[in-house]
Amino acid sequence: MVRESEIRAGEVAVEKPLAKDAGLVFIGRIRTPWTSRLKTPRQGRHDGPVCRLEIFDPWKPALKGLDLYSNLEVIYWLHLSRRDLVLQSPKNDGTTRGTFSLRSPVRPNPLGTSMVKLVGIEGSTVLVRGLDCLDETPLLDVKPDRCEFTPLAPPQDGDFETG
Repeated sequence: MVRESEIRAGEVAVEKPLAKDAGLVFIGRIRTPWTSRLKTPRQGRHDGPVCRLEIFDPWKPALKGLDLYSNLEVIYWLHLSRRDLVLQSPKNDGTTRGTFSLRSPVRPNPLGTSMVKLVGIEGSTVLVRGLDCLDETPLLDVKPDRCEFTPLAPPQDGDFETG
């Protein structure tokens, strides 16, 4: 079960280093039906509820052409997550794993990603299915699913000058 802030047997927390500004900018806000981590699904589903990506000014023009894609990657900031656990016990069974081997929201830089289905675009709001985050989660980025792009051919000899 998801928990708010307790440390389970075998888990290890560290003192967080001082933050260095990475220059991240929230481009919007995510609206979902979930207001508690305890009720939020562990993974989004493409048949889940329609959620809203509300895009802030001045980023609204960046939506142009997004409707050409059916699958999107949404990147968001898990603003209520702990950031200090290096070992976690995800099943609360006494075994532990390193944070980087888990998809837990508890991480040094709590970035969340979801592959979602585009439902539609209404003005500056993108409607999607497949999210698994709390209502009012800060939105960092939206990208077309890389699988919808045709890979570029590898460069051939002589395509680049050296020296």
